[in-house]
Amino acid sequence: MSDVESVIMKALKSGKYYIGSRRTIKALKRGEVRAVVVSKNCPEEILQKIKGFNVPVLVFDGTNMQLGEFCRKPFSIASMAITGDIE
Repeated sequence: MSDVESVIMKALKSGKYYIGSRRTIKALKRGEVRAVVVSKNCPEEILQKIKGFNVPVLVFDGTNMQLGEFCRKPFSIASMAITGDIE
């Protein structure tokens, strides 16, 4: 399991995360986010908005569909905000 995958697993267990680009960007604006996970095919415009904030951006080594599957969701996920500890 990669470092990014272990961070995602910790977030899923803790429940301290938001899924989706709109919710991620809203949480970033509120200052709640410790890190953002994006799929490797995240749309460039979303990625540029996320990189405008001073938080670590972790790239999941898979598509948005694979990130959705990894998170056990029946939909694709381009980005997810992690609001809890990532250590």
